[in-house]
Amino acid sequence: MTTSTDHPPALAPGFAQTLGLMFLSGFFATAAFDLWGQILSPALGFVNLSPHGLAKSLLGTFGLPNGDFAGYFVHFYLVGLIGYPVGWLFVFRPVWTRILGHSTGWFIPSAVYGFGLWVFAIGGITAIAGLPFFLNFTGITWVALVGHVLYGIVMVAVMRLVSAR
Repeated sequence: MTTSTDHPPALAPGFAQTLGLMFLSGFFATAAFDLWGQILSPALGFVNLSPHGLAKSLLGTFGLPNGDFAGYFVHFYLVGLIGYPVGWLFVFRPVWTRILGHSTGWFIPSAVYGFGLWVFAIGGITAIAGLPFFLNFTGITWVALVGHVLYGIVMVAVMRLVSAR
């Protein structure tokens, strides 16, 4: 069954609403990702994620400024608030819905999307940045997997909550 919460506003005419939806959901999802990767994971004895480090490596590969500020800017703003929400709203969700419909609900596709983000970031971006494929499957690889899946779930949950209002 299709509900209004399954369809966040489109780019036009609700551009500002869509942008707000992306920023808000991306903010909470990135906060959840960082809470897991930088506080909970180390507290549980796992590695500490430093996603801005991957962004710095990628920027350096292209000869761009790659200081701490640039790394955090790319990680939080460009990826967390814009890139990943755009991927969900305008690429993954429409394809998923066209192929599988709404019968799977929102939780499964959001977790699959998070898994895909992990493959993209840790499998793809690391290779482009000159780092080992999937970071040699060390502890950071698995903490990042949980973080990306968590990101996808939180992002879609927030989108649904906001859209329901």
